[in-house]
Amino acid sequence: MRMLEDEQVPEEDPSGPEKASDSTAGCTVAAASQNSDERPPLPLPLCPLCAFLQPGIKFKGTQKVPTNREDAWIVGVTIQGYDHERGYICGSMEAQNLPTSDETVITFWEGEIVDNINYSFFTGRWDATRAKDIEHWGKFQPFRQYKEAVITGNGGRSLDMSTSRFVFMRWKEQFFVNVSPDCGLTIAGFYYLCFDRQQGRIEGYYHDANSSPWQKLDLSVTPGASGFEFPAYSFA
Repeated sequence: MRMLEDEQVPEEDPSGPEKASDSTAGCTVAAASQNSDERPPLPLPLCPLCAFLQPGIKFKGTQKVPTNREDAWIVGVTIQGYDHERGYICGSMEAQNLPTSDETVITFWEGEIVDNINYSFFTGRWDATRAKDIEHWGKFQPFRQYKEAVITGNGGRSLDMSTSRFVFMRWKEQFFVNVSPDCGLTIAGFYYLCFDRQQGRIEGYYHDANSSPWQKLDLSVTPGASGFEFPAYSFA
C-alpha cells in the first residue's frame, strides 16, 4: 500500500499475462533411489527451507518511502495460505505509524511465486511492462545471476528455481480489512519480493505507475513463529 499522491507517472501498455509451462516443480525434491531396482523415486516431504511460508508464520519490519526514510511505516505480515503446486500464496499485512491514520491498517493480499511452472519473472499485468519487471527484479542481488536468462529466455522459463535459496514473488493487495477504501491510502500497486529461505528475510519494492518509485519493504520472520495460528479477524 502507499499514500495517495497527485503525482502522475506515465506507463507503457503492459504485455499479456505470462505464465510458464515447464513441468518441474516447487518446493519438493525427488529422493534418490537407494535400491537397485528400477522403481521411480519417491518425493520427499516439503523442503524445510519452505517452512517460513507456511500459514500462520509472521514477519515484521518496515516500509520506507525514498523521499522520507526517517518516517518508516511499521509493517507486519501473516501468511494465511500457501500452495506451492499452484505457485500461490496469500496473507494479511498490517501497517502502523501512518501519517493518514492513528490506527493499524490491515489489508489482504494474494501472491504469485515465480517458479517458472505457474508464473515467470514477467508479470504481464498490473501496469508492469517487461522493462519494469527487469528493472525491479534487478534491485535484488540474487536475481543478477538469472537476468540474462530471463531477458533472452522469455521470462526465464527454462530456469529451475526449485533448488534456489531465494524465492521471488509478487504480492498484490486485494482489499482493506478494517478501514474504508477512502482512508487516504491506495492499494493499486503491487510488490516485487525476494525471500531468503535460509534467513527468513523478505526484501521488496512497491510498484505503482502513479507513485514514487522504490518504496522498500524489509521483513524478517518473527523469532519463534510457528504455523497455523490465524489472527482473530476474518476476511469473510
